[in-house]
Amino acid sequence: MSTITAVDVLDIRFPTSLELDGSDAMNTDPDYSAAYLIIRTDAGDELEGHGLVFTIGRGNEVEAAAIGALRAHILGLDVEGLLGDMGATWKLLAHDSQLRWLGPEKGVMHMAIGAVVNALWDLKAKRAGLPLWDLLSRMTPAELVALVDFRYLTDALTPEEALDILRQAEPGRAARRTRLLAEGYPAYTTTPGWLGYSDDKLVHLAKEAVADRFRQIKLKVGDNLQDDIRRLRTAREAVGPDIKIAVDANQRWDVDTAIEWIKHLAPFDIAWIEEPTSPDDVLGHAVIARAVAPIPVATGEHVQNRVVFKQMLQAGSLEVLQIDAARVAGVNENVAILLLAAKFGVRVCPHAGGVGLCEAVQHLSMFDFVALSGNKDDRMIEFVDHLHEHFVTPIDVHDGCYWPPSAPGGGSEMVGSSLAEFLFPDGPVWTRLDAGLTAPVSEKAPRAVAKAVS
Repeated sequence: MSTITAVDVLDIRFPTSLELDGSDAMNTDPDYSAAYLIIRTDAGDELEGHGLVFTIGRGNEVEAAAIGALRAHILGLDVEGLLGDMGATWKLLAHDSQLRWLGPEKGVMHMAIGAVVNALWDLKAKRAGLPLWDLLSRMTPAELVALVDFRYLTDALTPEEALDILRQAEPGRAARRTRLLAEGYPAYTTTPGWLGYSDDKLVHLAKEAVADRFRQIKLKVGDNLQDDIRRLRTAREAVGPDIKIAVDANQRWDVDTAIEWIKHLAPFDIAWIEEPTSPDDVLGHAVIARAVAPIPVATGEHVQNRVVFKQMLQAGSLEVLQIDAARVAGVNENVAILLLAAKFGVRVCPHAGGVGLCEAVQHLSMFDFVALSGNKDDRMIEFVDHLHEHFVTPIDVHDGCYWPPSAPGGGSEMVGSSLAEFLFPDGPVWTRLDAGLTAPVSEKAPRAVAKAVS
């Protein structure tokens, strides 16, 4: 038997605002950041669980504090017990009678719970010697159903229906696993489309995406209509008629504005309109979806829990469901959302525009293909070409596809030197920026983080 002996929490930030990487109509100067945790045990095998919550800078310390507030919930507990029943472990955290008052099941604390849950899944997969997607894909239908909290879902999806969906997919698992390893999983790229980029940079990156065999790119829109029309025209000329172009408004518009704006963009053959209005506006999304059809509405990166996803599916608010590895409460809740999508027959194209999100969410899509929906046609995982070098097992994206990771774990573990360099506010990167310096930073780790990353 082993116990959890430490939960280290770090505030990690990357100064991506210097080049406007990640910029959009609502988030003009993002610094991609991670409230990051490491779970340690006394098992003697040196295996650790790593997880994170993605933010874009200011406020990352709040998320880190929320993760720290969960430390007492798992310190000293039996690791085998926690990992052996991850459904019960999820409820241990999400059903806490006092923490629930801070949500319930939404916001900063819910995302913190997701980071802890994902770190435990990372540890579980490492102990099994399997990548997370493969670990999940080997679980029985009954074991997968046991992960899900069906409270609030049974008017749309019952445990019996979920079990039936998984059992129907079970006979083809081996063949789909072989196919995934041989073909990869389709990707699309947002790399050319950040709103702060010049038209020249947009053209260069769009042509590069086509050369790299991506079949879809995505552009940020919503700040200025005439600029959007110009940029879409420029992008369409750069990629030609056969490459799909999706657009993302990042919640910028009211409902009526969204409908009118999208009509002006429609002539450029829009693959989908993403987050046209508030992520909490279930009925507003439904109105937009009906008005702009046949352009699909996509959303999900800011949808706060499985209940809102359920309502959106019931109301016809979305046609492309975008799960996020760090928005809801971890793997368990994302399994619930994937089951809902399968029940309603809606395609899933995950959000991955953030540090560590590509590494984490690929596991969920690959599991979904192998063991749940059995489908990757017209489905894609978002790809952004930022910060992957900071991860122990960075994504492998080439020929327009994600290629399945083989390393054990959930993919969120960062390189120790990167944790040291980008620790906020005392890491070398930030102390040099505070001093007005932009040259390469020192490799010397600050003492405050030396123990955590050793």
